[in-house]
Amino acid sequence: MKTTPITKADLERSVIAVPPLARNADFSLNVAANVRLIKHLEGGGVKNIMYGGNANFYHVTLDEYAELLAFLESAVAADTWVLPSVGPDYGKAMSQAKIIRTSAFPTAMLLPMSFPYTDHGLATGIRRITDAMGKKAVLYIKAANYLKPDSVAALCNEGRIASIKYAAVMADPANDPYLGELVKVVSRDLLVSGIGERPAIVHLRDFGLTGFTSGSVCVAPRGSTQMLAHLKAKQYAEAEAIRARYLPLEDCRDDISPIRVLHDAVTLAGVADMGPMLPMLSGLEAAERTRVEPVAKALLAADGGYAG
Repeated sequence: MKTTPITKADLERSVIAVPPLARNADFSLNVAANVRLIKHLEGGGVKNIMYGGNANFYHVTLDEYAELLAFLESAVAADTWVLPSVGPDYGKAMSQAKIIRTSAFPTAMLLPMSFPYTDHGLATGIRRITDAMGKKAVLYIKAANYLKPDSVAALCNEGRIASIKYAAVMADPANDPYLGELVKVVSRDLLVSGIGERPAIVHLRDFGLTGFTSGSVCVAPRGSTQMLAHLKAKQYAEAEAIRARYLPLEDCRDDISPIRVLHDAVTLAGVADMGPMLPMLSGLEAAERTRVEPVAKALLAADGGYAG
């Protein structure tokens, strides 16, 4: 596992995969299935793997946390960056920060709060969590005005932020006043598009963000890797052609549930058996599986099949 501090070169060297986490029927960790998915990602060119919302880190117990991190560290190639998450609540994040501090992980992502918090309170919490970790953190902005741009800038200027996963959904990603203000006060070197293939071209081309995260890369890693290469080369037409392959699955995720669809799509495509979802989430209903399965299989086939 890569343990050196995260740089811009790391953020743009690979798509940042945000995979689900495989569980057995009793909700214990399915080691074999998780390793199979990791090998699929690495075989398709992915060197950055982020375990957050899609992996349901929101509901991982503290009893399991250290064991889970030890597994992830051991399961990847020597040059693969693994990014675990902490939080989202302050108490859980502070307890997890102590584990991150003594680990080899160079950073961890702060899962986004939804309620209750204030701008000043959240910034104070981030300062205390990063102090407890003894490391910079990845800030996850999931909604516009989650933090005021000046508050984000202050945290960056204090050297607390390794990267920012920007995932505020807009009807038109090109019309994003909040992101427009953010790039005025925060270095684009820290900003990564955080909503998959759909807005990635606009975010990188029009706002100058450094890279992008993807869930659908877990089904089709080669295409996402090629899309990033085209974006870095400013070959936008070629990137658009690849992006089109991902939109049917992204449509399912937007219509049903981004996390639940991805979790079951990896299974339905035939990549790896993700098993049940850790409570408080649950898998797809029968009708939803019927819709997702052919889409997931088609995406994997278009990508050339299992890459591991």
